[in-house]
Amino acid sequence: MRNRRADARRNRLAILDAAIHLLDAQPDASLDTIAIAAGMTRQTIYAHFPSREHLMGAVVDRMTEDAVAAMDAADPDSGPAADALMRVLQAGARTAERYPVLTKRISSLPVSPQVDQERHAPVADRINRVIQRGQQSGEFDNRLPSDWLAAVVIKIGHAAGEEVDAGRMSRSEAANALRTVMLRVLAAPA
Repeated sequence: MRNRRADARRNRLAILDAAIHLLDAQPDASLDTIAIAAGMTRQTIYAHFPSREHLMGAVVDRMTEDAVAAMDAADPDSGPAADALMRVLQAGARTAERYPVLTKRISSLPVSPQVDQERHAPVADRINRVIQRGQQSGEFDNRLPSDWLAAVVIKIGHAAGEEVDAGRMSRSEAANALRTVMLRVLAAPA
C-alpha cells in the first residue's frame, strides 16, 4: 500500500512537471501529448486529473508552490522591509518568468474573485508579512490595513509584468518603476 502511494505521488509529480514544461511550449497540447511527455498512459493522467481543468488547477498550484518557495528563500525577515519586499517580489517574478507562455495563459483564464484570491493567498501572505514588519518598524504607513496594501502591491507587480510582456518596458525599467511606485504607496507619513 505504501509503495502504491509513493508511486502515485511520483506519477503525479511527473505529470505536473511534464505539463508545466509542455504547456509553456505548446499551450494547446492535448492530455495525450502530456501523457507521452510524462512517460504515462492517458488513463494514468485521468486517474490523477479527471479533466484538463483539474490538471490546469494543479499546474497553477504547483507553480504557486515554486514561487512561494523562492519567496521564502529570498530572506523576507531580514534587512529593511523595502529591500526584503523587493527581494520577495523579484523571487516570485523569476519563478513566473521561467514559464512565460504558461503564466500568461493562466492569468487569462476566467476565474471567480474567490478563486483568484485563494490562488494568490500564499503569495499575498508573504508580501503581507513583510509589509507588517515594515509597518511595525515605522518604515511603511501603518494607517492602512496590511492585507489591502499587499493586494495593491500584487496589482502593481502584475502591471509591471504586463508592461514587460507588451514590450513597453524592459525588465529593468519595470523593476525600477515597481520599486518607485511601491515605495510611494507604502511610505510612512512624514
